[in-house]
Amino acid sequence: MLTRKQLELLEFIKTRIDAEGVPPSFDEMKDALDLQSKSGIHRLITALEERGFIRRLAHRARALEIVKLPEAMEKGFAPKVITGDRVDPPRGALPVEAVHALELPVMGRIAAGVPIEAISHVSHHVAVPGAMLSGRGQHYALEVKGDSMIEAGINDGDIVVIREQVTAENGDIVVALVEDHEATLKRFRRKGSMIALEAANPAYETRVFPDHMVKVQGKLVGLIRTY
Repeated sequence: MLTRKQLELLEFIKTRIDAEGVPPSFDEMKDALDLQSKSGIHRLITALEERGFIRRLAHRARALEIVKLPEAMEKGFAPKVITGDRVDPPRGALPVEAVHALELPVMGRIAAGVPIEAISHVSHHVAVPGAMLSGRGQHYALEVKGDSMIEAGINDGDIVVIREQVTAENGDIVVALVEDHEATLKRFRRKGSMIALEAANPAYETRVFPDHMVKVQGKLVGLIRTY
């Protein structure tokens, strides 16, 4: 599963190549992604290259070639404000403008149980109240599969709203990427150089990994349930 920054960088590179025939410079990429240093761009480029989305061409300056695109980018990943014809709300209801609803991509399913293969494609979109989107980071949504977080109020079939971030505090419920290919929704605990991913269901054991095997992909900030 690509992170939002990786997707943003890939989209920026593609846009510049399509428009000018050459990829952007590292300084231009740094500014476009609002990063503080070029080292962050180097890490993103390396991650995209390792996942087979781009290729660096030897002996040429600024030589990047896009090899493939993820479905998320092809289908349009960026959140957007819901638009459409005006509909008069029922008596007592607030109009859409008042609740500031946004549309977020649902990036497939996330396991709340045994980890499933990470998914990076947009399956559909969901309307989310703007007040649910905490902080300044990017947000996305995931459909929950499994019952390991039921004691935290998260049920199978719920939609969780995730703020993209790569750090977490002990006790946060996070999307964790395990060994770069399995994604799961668990409570985060750091114990020295080890990371514990705790379930909220006594039927599931806490899983413990060396910290280099776990990457935080985002923090739970909201939940949507359909009855």
